[in-house]
Amino acid sequence: GVSAAGIQPQGGQKAAATACRCRLLATSSSSQVPSFLAWCQLLTVVCFLLVPLRFFLYARNLSSPRLLLPRLDNPSRPPPPSSANTITDSCSSGLIFVYDLPTAFNADVLAACDELNPWESLCVALSNGGFGPPAGELAGVVPANLLPYWYSTDQFSLELIFHRRILAHRCRTADPSAAAAFYIPFYAGLSVGKDLWSGDAASRDRDSALLLPWIKEQSPWKRSNGSDHFIALGRISWDFHRSGNDGWGGSFLNMAGMEKVTRLIIERNPSDNMDVGVPYPTGFHPRTAAEVRQWQRFVLNRNRSTLFVFAGAPRPQVKDDFRGFLFKECKRAGKGTCRSLDWWKVRRQNRSSAAMRLFLDSAFCLQPKGDSYTRRSMFDCMLVGAVPVVFWRHSAYGQYEWYLPGSGEGREGEWSVFIDSREVKNGTVSVKEVLEGIGEKRAREMRERVVEMIPRLLYAAAEEGLGEGMQDAFDVAVKGVLRRFRGTVAPAA
Repeated sequence: GVSAAGIQPQGGQKAAATACRCRLLATSSSSQVPSFLAWCQLLTVVCFLLVPLRFFLYARNLSSPRLLLPRLDNPSRPPPPSSANTITDSCSSGLIFVYDLPTAFNADVLAACDELNPWESLCVALSNGGFGPPAGELAGVVPANLLPYWYSTDQFSLELIFHRRILAHRCRTADPSAAAAFYIPFYAGLSVGKDLWSGDAASRDRDSALLLPWIKEQSPWKRSNGSDHFIALGRISWDFHRSGNDGWGGSFLNMAGMEKVTRLIIERNPSDNMDVGVPYPTGFHPRTAAEVRQWQRFVLNRNRSTLFVFAGAPRPQVKDDFRGFLFKECKRAGKGTCRSLDWWKVRRQNRSSAAMRLFLDSAFCLQPKGDSYTRRSMFDCMLVGAVPVVFWRHSAYGQYEWYLPGSGEGREGEWSVFIDSREVKNGTVSVKEVLEGIGEKRAREMRERVVEMIPRLLYAAAEEGLGEGMQDAFDVAVKGVLRRFRGTVAPAA
């Protein structure tokens, strides 16, 4: 995996920092100011000269397209299969080739973790291969022996997590002629994220526009025009679908060449069949199937003292804010029936533990839209065995068909409750009355179904997966891609 821990400022930032330190030291060393300043000025000049050199190397790294085996963190790892003759039973669906992209498209993006968010550094959030820092605040909330596998994972870290796992996949091959699927490890979500709130459309598209000419020169692409290629995207589909130079997001998925590429994405465009919804990364990253089973027993046997809960941030600036309706519904239901958590009233570092306690004590959790149709919170609540209550069909049904039984199958009622948001707004439906009408026996059956699905909703820490035949979200995605490229039915939840 690629870790952001310990990354230092880059380029001009480092030079500016050096110059600043020199000035500070000079003012505190008055006896040797002339000679000291001379050395500092020389050092500053050298640092600034390194900036154009960095950009020269960046441009040079984009030239000379080539296919190379990605470098593994563990050089002693046995090499993956290199030809069709070595396919094992577990790889009967096909082998995967991972492009060794120029570092400008992944490692360099990550190295600039200080610049990926306009408000704060993401270096800590993206550390530990995308898992983030350990979630020590959950001590006393989760079983003590499972606490080391809980992290403060950023919801947009999928690209790092997926890249680390696929580099160690048992069906990865160094021979592109033997591969059935080709993975493009481009950190498109991290790349576009740093400029999403700027008015500079060209900056949002820069890396994407450079990647496509590179990939189109590769021989596997030339054979298939990208129809057997796939990519993991750590932001929602709408962040990559800008048309023209105005509007939100980048235009990566609208660019010529992306029409046939399969995208594993945390929220799909329901009208785009090349998008495949995969779970948002959550905080639990176990290493073994036994740890998952222990967690399942823990949440299944939990005493659920509250009927339903809602955790979120109200949007008073939004007319008829639906979250405001849900806060009112919860207040009307009473403390013994509903509890709510206003994000703005909880310190940021305590939000994870507060939400976990809330979900663990509740039978149902309310899941309105987030900034888009989906929310990571739905996966957080299912991970602890609470049954989600959905108010827009696009928030879940048809989004994660490889993971959650969806619309058209008549099975969404196995694991969720749907209440039309319009009926809640106009007062014709009471959330409390709907949930009380389900009954304790049926609610228990729904919770059992949610808990059964937990392994498929999390991303394991072990590079080889959970073992014992238990599939996590990554395994389901890879198997689904290979089946899709073979023209067979994708995995059913």
